[in-house]
Amino acid sequence: MKENELTEKIIGCAIQVHKELGPGILESAYIECLKYELEQNGLKVHKEKPLPLIYREVKLEAGYRVDLLVENTIIVEVKSVETLNDVHTAQVLTYLKLNNNRIGLLINFNVSILKNGIKRLINKFYIE
Repeated sequence: MKENELTEKIIGCAIQVHKELGPGILESAYIECLKYELEQNGLKVHKEKPLPLIYREVKLEAGYRVDLLVENTIIVEVKSVETLNDVHTAQVLTYLKLNNNRIGLLINFNVSILKNGIKRLINKFYIE
């Protein structure tokens, strides 16, 4: 499945979760429900996948964890905050770089219309 098709499917699943739950729930609940919805749609999903930080030749287990990694291709970071800010964007871009993924989705479920809480991010350091 191409990245654009995959992100479309992920967003569709997120919209379904948001329709049923609405805003104001804990991030952990959205993560679980989105994981379930994605798997019900035939997608392979890793939850809280650890990401090591490699500095020169040293591999550090720094405690970074991706909320969801879909089809080993798209990183999905889930938030339930009043407003997304630059730190959230930087977090996803860092995860993309550390895991060498090209596309990430930052999804804030704490909005009345979910499309207003979705940011699609691209790793400009991606190595094919």
